[in-house]
Amino acid sequence: MPEIAPLPAPAVGSANIARYLPRMARERPTQVAVVAGEGHDRSGQVIYRRLSFAELDRVSDRYAWGLRAYGIAPGTRVLSMVPAGLPLISLTFALLKLGAVPVLIDPAMGRRNLAQCIAECAPEAMIGVPRAQLAALVFRGAFRSVRRRVNVGSRFVPLGDVNLADLSVPLNTPYPLEPLAADAPAAIIFTTGSTGVPKGVLYEHGMFEAQVRQLRALFAIEPGEVEMPAFPLFALFNVALGCTSAIPPIDPTRPAACDPAAVVAFINAQGVTSTFGSPAIWRKVTAHCLERGIQLPTLRRVLMAGAPVPADLHERFRQILSPEADTHTPYGATEALPVSSISGREVLAAIAERQQGRAAPDPLAGTCVGWPAPEVTLRIIPVSDEPIARWDDSLALPPNQIGEICVRGPSVTKTYVGRPEATTLAKIPDGDQVWHRMGDLGYLDDQGRLWFYGRKSQRVETPEGTLYTEPVELLFNQHPQVARSALVGIPTGRDGPGAGTDPGRGRYREPVLVVEPSDRAILRDRAARERLIGELRSMGARTPMTAKIARILLHPSLPVDIRHNAKIFREILAVWASQQLKG
Repeated sequence: MPEIAPLPAPAVGSANIARYLPRMARERPTQVAVVAGEGHDRSGQVIYRRLSFAELDRVSDRYAWGLRAYGIAPGTRVLSMVPAGLPLISLTFALLKLGAVPVLIDPAMGRRNLAQCIAECAPEAMIGVPRAQLAALVFRGAFRSVRRRVNVGSRFVPLGDVNLADLSVPLNTPYPLEPLAADAPAAIIFTTGSTGVPKGVLYEHGMFEAQVRQLRALFAIEPGEVEMPAFPLFALFNVALGCTSAIPPIDPTRPAACDPAAVVAFINAQGVTSTFGSPAIWRKVTAHCLERGIQLPTLRRVLMAGAPVPADLHERFRQILSPEADTHTPYGATEALPVSSISGREVLAAIAERQQGRAAPDPLAGTCVGWPAPEVTLRIIPVSDEPIARWDDSLALPPNQIGEICVRGPSVTKTYVGRPEATTLAKIPDGDQVWHRMGDLGYLDDQGRLWFYGRKSQRVETPEGTLYTEPVELLFNQHPQVARSALVGIPTGRDGPGAGTDPGRGRYREPVLVVEPSDRAILRDRAARERLIGELRSMGARTPMTAKIARILLHPSLPVDIRHNAKIFREILAVWASQQLKG
């Protein structure tokens, strides 16, 4: 395991995570805290707005005083439906300062999911743009718990009960931070919903504190750096780390649709030293850079998360970054982050190690996601779809055995909001601590590194054995005409273990490979389609696990999640594959 810098001791006194903002306002008052583009001038140049730490602290103080006077008190759940950028950051810190609980939800998750998620977390107030205010009028049932509505937008738009501008009161005294214990509720953040309806995860202030310690220790992020957070929430951590947040020209709901030229120009203009984003962004940006011979000399580190990161993406960056810079792939989930991490150099070394004596890398090894993060205890437990009443050390499997990834630590969340059954399935009590079942499969190698094998719910059980998404897809993705692939299972009607409890999990399924060609012209050429499918079958026949796959379908564009544009919606594809094969 690589050497990691020692962790600082946890903070003494109030655990309110918002205390980092006034601290940075004192220690680094003139340093830019946030910079974001706000339109263009007549010549087409981007107009940037900047707030120093001192200015951001004052703005959030004004909002905190105004919101408190409006009736938002400590413990109030406040639905935040504000786009990424300056207002979101200042408002979130205002809510944290006064001890309220911001509910951070992605409005692009779909109307039905949005309505269910809002109803489950039962917010008492909402702060939103006019579009969100209109949604509250249309979906009255979902918003029935909301008693106070703050409109973020023009005063001339008669929506909400009060306009945010009217709550930015003159500042005479800094807002006194609400003193809070480490286990006080801090925020509700929703999962991506890549395998179902998104779930609200309850964060405590002590969990955010632990994440700050872990991020600082893992990546040696230094105060004064400029970080580009393609995940909006990461801007909140940047304040605690003393970094400038450079909000990129990327729509957080459509990261794969970013303009790579604009992203590169932004990185260079702002002198970005660190960034955290989806691999979908960096696939476009690296292709743009390599085609034009562009370097990114200011970047020290590139963190990629949200979906497995292919080895070739690390290799691309080796040609673009300076020699001392590196990529990193922190692994985790909304419920537990970070769980593990590994640098690009270490990933490529691990793959080379597995390749010894072979003509090509071994895809059936899975994807290496590194060693456990500081303060995280990680175990692999037997695969089961049933709840586990309490933790027992005998659950842990030995190295090189595939099972479910299970973690414990101070940044691991304890419960879902409004989903007691989901909490029971995902959490294992262990005295005064809780283990979280990641819902992911993998194994630990002899060096203690974690290798990812795919989602537990997406494994395909057959009479001859189980197929796992990650190794299967890694193998087929090596074909030069494959953009990406997805292993799905369709019901066969043949009963397997657990039959009768869940038709998707309790029956054997037939494995089907769905492939998105790199060139859509293949879809219109019958001979090209048959040739590609034949070559893929030949590839699969060479390995016992993939030799079981007899059906291969081509798809124009695999459906992916909204947040990362990288996690494949295999459940949707399974329904599509069943319909195609029936037809």
